[in-house]
Amino acid sequence: MEVVTPISDGILDQLGVGDTIYISGKIFCGRDAVLPKIVSLVQEERLEDYGIVLQGGVVFHTAVSPAGIGPTTSNKLEIAGSIPVLSQAGIKIHLGKGALGPEMVRSLQEYHAIFVVTPPVTALFSDNTLDQKVVAFPELGMEAFYEVTVKNLPGIVAIAHGQSIF
Repeated sequence: MEVVTPISDGILDQLGVGDTIYISGKIFCGRDAVLPKIVSLVQEERLEDYGIVLQGGVVFHTAVSPAGIGPTTSNKLEIAGSIPVLSQAGIKIHLGKGALGPEMVRSLQEYHAIFVVTPPVTALFSDNTLDQKVVAFPELGMEAFYEVTVKNLPGIVAIAHGQSIF
């Protein structure tokens, strides 16, 4: 199923664990260095200072390098710790790799968000990346918070509606 950002609750309601999706549109990219900073911006109500709108969005747990984008492990403390706050702020899909525990399953369900896994194949994703720009914390280099435009970025729903493949 093709999923285009921004994502509505109605689209999420159609998705279940094991479904294959293809994401198109603008997504955000960040990992352990920047996601805690984005959480702070949410908590301080300062996202608008950076022109960041999370409602209906996707966060891909990755850095953006000249080699491309590829998932990092989503159960790292800094990344997993961002999931509840970013979901409550409007993120609908967290995209990464690795197992998330029961607490994250409950949090995703509470804020009507899902977790999607994707294979670590950076070379493939370069063909799906149309544009990229830094939107916050450029001093972090490839670990800054990026907005990336993608076409048909593949993933498999791993956690949705209180169910998990893990």
